[in-house]
Amino acid sequence: MPVYQIDGLTPVVPDESYVHPTAVLIGDVILGKEVYVGPNASLRGDFGRIVIKDGANIQDNCVMHGFPEQDTVVEEDGHIGHSAILHGCVIRRNALVGMNAVIMDGAVIGENSIVGAAAFVKAKAEMPANHLIIGSPAKAIRTLSQDEIAWKEQGTREYQVLVERCKLTLHQVEPLREVEPDRKRLEFDASLRPKSAR
Repeated sequence: MPVYQIDGLTPVVPDESYVHPTAVLIGDVILGKEVYVGPNASLRGDFGRIVIKDGANIQDNCVMHGFPEQDTVVEEDGHIGHSAILHGCVIRRNALVGMNAVIMDGAVIGENSIVGAAAFVKAKAEMPANHLIIGSPAKAIRTLSQDEIAWKEQGTREYQVLVERCKLTLHQVEPLREVEPDRKRLEFDASLRPKSAR
């Protein structure tokens, strides 16, 4: 994986975490355990510190950055969807940031909350815990149900399992030239699926 030191600061990646080989980590980046960082993610700790705590995931094409003396933090079991941008903000424990959402400097997303896809959270906005947050500029529109929070937790568990799947089975290969007879399908434990998908 491309990992770069700057000004004497080297990213920290525990053995228990997985960073895709195309992701880029620069400088003051600290990952916890069971963290997943997906393809083409960019975590630039060249101004402020970036902290990804245990069990969190940073998916494909995400960008994390911040200003000097300003940490960008994803707390335990945080779930950052594809192409989201986090800049100098804090994502509290077990919160989800949807695809293409942007969270600006000084903003705080409360624990167990869900930020909708393509939402824009303004600088210094403080969003409450356990809420659905949508729009541009984003607003907390309602309290999440226990089923919605459980659905989010299940999705995050899938990414924690993906850490081990990648470490055990992901490797670069040459493509096949045709589909094999009786090609197998990926299989998942039904308990990790939302009720609507069972």
